[in-house]
Amino acid sequence: MIPASIAEVTTTWLSEALKGDVRDMEIQQIGQGIGLMGDIYRVALQGDGVPQSVVVKLPSSFEENRAQGVALGMFDAEIRFYAELAPAASVGLPEIYYTEIESGTADFVIVMQDLSGMTMVDQTKGMSVDQAMAAVKVLAQIHAVWWNDVQNDSMSWIPDMISERIAFVDEMLQQILPVFTGAFAEYLPEGGLEIYERFSGNYLNINKKLAGRSPWTLVHQDYRVENMLFGPEGSGDVVVIDWQGIGLGPGSYDLAYILGGSLETNVRREHEGKLLKAYHDSLLSAGVSGYSMDQLNQDYALSHLQGGLATAMVTGGSMDLSNERGVQLVATMARRHAQAALDHDGLEELKTLNSELKVP
Repeated sequence: MIPASIAEVTTTWLSEALKGDVRDMEIQQIGQGIGLMGDIYRVALQGDGVPQSVVVKLPSSFEENRAQGVALGMFDAEIRFYAELAPAASVGLPEIYYTEIESGTADFVIVMQDLSGMTMVDQTKGMSVDQAMAAVKVLAQIHAVWWNDVQNDSMSWIPDMISERIAFVDEMLQQILPVFTGAFAEYLPEGGLEIYERFSGNYLNINKKLAGRSPWTLVHQDYRVENMLFGPEGSGDVVVIDWQGIGLGPGSYDLAYILGGSLETNVRREHEGKLLKAYHDSLLSAGVSGYSMDQLNQDYALSHLQGGLATAMVTGGSMDLSNERGVQLVATMARRHAQAALDHDGLEELKTLNSELKVP
């Protein structure tokens, strides 16, 4: 049975889910204002044959957020990812104890490893260079598992970056643009408002341009610092969570997303080159070939006109952010991603896109 709320996560239910004997437990909600698609709880356990604690993820308490997750197929995707794909990746993923979903709905539950012993970073403050280095290296190792090997029947259930899901989001961006800019224009850098205005309605076009020239892999599509946890500084340990938005397409999407949105702008500008090289070196060491550093640089620049801008707009223009923390997070994302796009000639790209793009 899928719990309708955290109140239904009882000792009896957890005993069945964990195949052990839970005698007592203590529940604490974590990640408020962070897990926009889900409510997340840490549950300390006492019993036999069970971990000392677990994390339980349930759908968001806010109807708008649940509706978005269903419309975009995000809840089904995360459950299938953990069941079917995660075992192929040897690094960067949490241990999953139990999953269940009523397909096509927001009724789901995930019980996973408690990673509270690791460090969670506030995205509004930004991650350190060491954390960024760990994040891009693990990202490359995950991308390498499926590099140039995703356009097959076994992965056809995953939407790609030129699919109907992206077309749906692209249309939504045009509809919510006035709401988003009305709420967040004040946080944007010079030129940022024009970036969002020109980007609205061109998300699918950008994706088509990039998808037609670059190798595809499995892409997280929300690869930001609050969806990962880190070991001690310098250890290189990182675990990535929230695989509900997965897609198929060029890996530069994730790379631009993490560096553009989760580093303070001045830190990104100073260390961007060596972080891109670390990602590329990690791809090569994992067996990827035929993808040059020059092509990565070009793909990375264009990818600053992808997920970061779209996520800021969708989250800021259509979801219930629930508290000031959520508003601050979206404002930070909107500002940083706009500046990253500007830094990589995104405005010029958007101005010439319609005449340059040669796709159906």
